[in-house]
Amino acid sequence: MGENKRRMLAGDWYVADDPELSADTERRIALCAAYNAPGATTPAERAGILEQLLGAVGEGVRIRPPFHCDFGYHIRIGAGTFVNFGAVFLDAAPVTIGADVQIGPYVQLLTPQHELDTERRRAGWEKGEPVSIGDNVWLGGGVIVCPGVTIGANTVVGAGAVVTRDLPAGVLAVGNPARVIRTLDGDDDRAVAVAGER
Repeated sequence: MGENKRRMLAGDWYVADDPELSADTERRIALCAAYNAPGATTPAERAGILEQLLGAVGEGVRIRPPFHCDFGYHIRIGAGTFVNFGAVFLDAAPVTIGADVQIGPYVQLLTPQHELDTERRRAGWEKGEPVSIGDNVWLGGGVIVCPGVTIGANTVVGAGAVVTRDLPAGVLAVGNPARVIRTLDGDDDRAVAVAGER
C-alpha cells in the first residue's frame, strides 16, 4: 500500500492526486456507472454491484440511482435502509449508516476536509473525518452532513439542513447550521411536516 492511501486510511493529511487512489477512483467510476445505467440492470444485479462497491450492505438496503461516492469501500449501510435519488456520499473516511435509516433525495454525506492554508490547499492536501448516522434516523431531502459529524439514533433532520455538529439521539433538528428544536417521543405529525418528503 502506498503512502498516500495509508495516510488516507489512517485519517491523516494526504495528497489525493496519487496513482493508487486514482485506480480506486476508476474502480468506483465503473461500478457507479453500471449501477446508475438506466434500465441496464435488474434489482438483483444492482444489489450485486452494491456489494462490490461498498464496504458493507445490510439485508434489504435500497438505493435509488443515481448514486455517487468517492471510493465506496469506506461506506457501511445497515439493514433496511432506504436512500432516495441523487445521494452523494464522499467517503475519504468511513461513512457508517445504521439500520432502518431513511435518506431523502439529494442528501450529501461529506467526509473530506481541505487545508485552510492556501499553499497546502493548492498542493492538494486533504483528509477525511468520519460521518456516522444512527439507527432509524430520517434525513430530509437535500440535507448536508459535514465531516466528523455523528447523528444519534431516532433523530430527524429537516429538509435542507446543514449539519455541522453532532446531533444527539431522538431529536428534531432543522436549519443552517442545523439546530435542535425539540426532542421526539414517538410519532409526531409536526416532525413529519418539518422534515418534508423522505
